[in-house]
Amino acid sequence: MRPPRLPRFLVNVLAAVSYVISVLIIVLGLPVLALLVLVTVPFDRTRRIPGIFLRRLGSTPTYVFPFWHIRIEGSQPSTGAYVCVSNHQSFLDIFGMARQRREMKWIAKEEIFKLPFFGLYFRLSGDIPVNRGDRESGGAALTKARWYLDRGMPVMIFPEGTRSRDGKMGPFKPGAFRLAIEAQVPILPVAVTGSAYGMPKGSPWIRPTLVLVRVLEPIETKGMTGADVVGLMATTRERIAAAEAELAARRAALGWETLSAG
Repeated sequence: MRPPRLPRFLVNVLAAVSYVISVLIIVLGLPVLALLVLVTVPFDRTRRIPGIFLRRLGSTPTYVFPFWHIRIEGSQPSTGAYVCVSNHQSFLDIFGMARQRREMKWIAKEEIFKLPFFGLYFRLSGDIPVNRGDRESGGAALTKARWYLDRGMPVMIFPEGTRSRDGKMGPFKPGAFRLAIEAQVPILPVAVTGSAYGMPKGSPWIRPTLVLVRVLEPIETKGMTGADVVGLMATTRERIAAAEAELAARRAALGWETLSAG
């Protein structure tokens, strides 16, 4: 899949149309999600069904804009809980990861939960807000995440804590790895490249891009203790960085702009 050769104004027009369609889908989908929660709450304590609806709805922008091309390699484990961690280049990561087959509960910054419509979606589906820099909020988020893991529900965390401004991977924070060790569940690393160009941080405009996603082999934590958190974090980051660099090289060979995580 090579980059399209189109005038910038045409890309902007298509982007604007895609925004309008996506907003309409989001507005119309909210009452459906609320109804799903009401109907399933007696038997669906982890809100798996509302969560699946949200992820499918959340992935629609990746189909609406005709010049976002997302390719996913590998797959999630079909059963059992795990902590999924990925590098974070832009909001497009979230839309792309929503294409994953299994439902996961996402830990995300509290500001997202305050956004009109979007915030209600995340709250209704049972996702987990965290106030970055607030230790008490971070502890509460990890406690809720552990509750999900204990009931077989995977959890998704971006361990950098925020989107990258230049596409390069930042340092990881230890919370996700401490959580996985305490719950004795695997870490599932995921590498993403190309999304920084599709939705650049700080820009309202979307751009054509090829996003490559690779789901790596799980890293077991059975038998690990708190003393292993740093080592697990370093190993996971190294594997994601290596996979991202390989994917970035593939994009470059096809003519797409590419930044490599470091």
